[in-house]
Amino acid sequence: MSIFQEGLSQAPVNHIALSPLSFIERTASVYPHYPAVIHGAIRRDWEETYQRCRRLASALQGRGIGAGDTVAVMLPNIPAMLEAHFGIPMIGAVLNTLNVRLDAEAIAFMLNHGEARALITDREFHVVIREALQLINRPILVIDVDDPEYGEGEAVSDLDYEAFLAEGDPEFAWHWPSDEWQAISLNYTSGTTGNPKGVVYHHRGAYLNALGNQMTWGMGQHPVYLWTLPMFHCNGWCYPWTVTALAGVHVCLRRVDPQKILNLIDEHQVTHLCGAPIVLNALANMPESAKAAIDHPVKAMVAGAAPPAKVIGSVEAMGIEVTHVYGLTEVYGPVTVCAWHEEWNELPLDERARLKSRQGVRYPTLEGVMVADPQTLQPVPRDGETIGEIFMRGNTVMKGYLKNPEATAEAFEGGWFHTGDLAVCHPNGYVEIRDRLKDIIISGGENISTIEVEDTLYKHPAILEAAVVARPDEKWGETPCAFIALKGSQQASAEDIMQFCREHLAGFKVPKTVVFTELPKTSTGKIQKFVLRDWAKQL
Repeated sequence: MSIFQEGLSQAPVNHIALSPLSFIERTASVYPHYPAVIHGAIRRDWEETYQRCRRLASALQGRGIGAGDTVAVMLPNIPAMLEAHFGIPMIGAVLNTLNVRLDAEAIAFMLNHGEARALITDREFHVVIREALQLINRPILVIDVDDPEYGEGEAVSDLDYEAFLAEGDPEFAWHWPSDEWQAISLNYTSGTTGNPKGVVYHHRGAYLNALGNQMTWGMGQHPVYLWTLPMFHCNGWCYPWTVTALAGVHVCLRRVDPQKILNLIDEHQVTHLCGAPIVLNALANMPESAKAAIDHPVKAMVAGAAPPAKVIGSVEAMGIEVTHVYGLTEVYGPVTVCAWHEEWNELPLDERARLKSRQGVRYPTLEGVMVADPQTLQPVPRDGETIGEIFMRGNTVMKGYLKNPEATAEAFEGGWFHTGDLAVCHPNGYVEIRDRLKDIIISGGENISTIEVEDTLYKHPAILEAAVVARPDEKWGETPCAFIALKGSQQASAEDIMQFCREHLAGFKVPKTVVFTELPKTSTGKIQKFVLRDWAKQL
């Protein structure tokens, strides 16, 4: 036995499960009266925010909800959404954030598949939630949120969120997870065939990725963070926990509006924000008089398709420093960053933008990233030319897919997580995505499966063949472009096709461009999507 083992055992005194729940307890203790939440006229400090989270946990437990139970939320970026990230896991329950853009059928699937015991929902989504509740086959406690910053919509439940919190104890003794491997949240993927897959996060991974955000971005103490990124997306890239750990300020924003973003940046001296390139593009296209309101340094983290040089140059001129990151739902959001080198600042704008477009290197909290042959898992040469698949491993990889061991085994084959993204590796080790194995379209930060859109198109009575690819878009990064061959003498207009899709798909998945043509094929009859991508770029 090693001398470092004898009498040096693991015990509660020197080992405790890692959990981001510890962040709010510490912050509320150390900085109880520092600002925590800003939402319209609402101002709350950390003491009150912590009490509200404990009330939520206590009230849920009082209604019979506990460890291992799923609590779903259909909420925009409002205080209740932040509270859910702490209050729900405080009783060992699992937070399931629902994508507010989805239709009733998709929401119902998630509520059933995740076996949600409770649903906290904002009145804005009353139509979709009513339809979804009619489709689910299990009893569910529904809690209605009446946000004073919205003031519209209808209640879908007699149980009001504030009244529900009043049932809870502000001094509730919440449960520290006995095992850091315990599930903390459930996030459903988009962009795959068939039903979405439920990605399960654990406390350890959430804790570590929250710290990784701070280490990567150097946010410092007391950042003022503007919620331009949906908190339903990968738990807001773990920033509900990161900003809380740093005793920062959560500035809430129900929906992205460039003028409101600029107003909030100016009014509250916002220091950080995250989002898809569309957010930066919207700011870049504002009038100069509006952009002049930014009179202090602001940092923006962007993921998805990298912004074009023109946008990067414009936002840099506004005083916004851009950091490009990359990740997936399966890895808690961003886990690689285009780590910047000071000497690159001297390069021309186009060269800086080219470098910044790379997905970069791993977070300090992710143990491995490689570009390798998808079959052999042998790393490709670092030549910036040889294409392979991006693989990841480490503590911030998901537990797996809920109730889907086959998909989990496939994703983890060979001891690495298979991202499905194709990339090259440059001589300095920086990764750069070149294509996507499954033709995923990233539009405004949302994943769109071309197969799902194609399946819908094939339901149209006039369509013989259909193929969907990404078309570059200045505003959204990418949008779906549908190439269609009609049957015989059948006729249909582009608007007919788009309207048909609107009736069957969430709005952001509807093709923005429709082209009627003969589809190019290989000798075996397979549609040549690489040709269609080239066509789409020329439209």
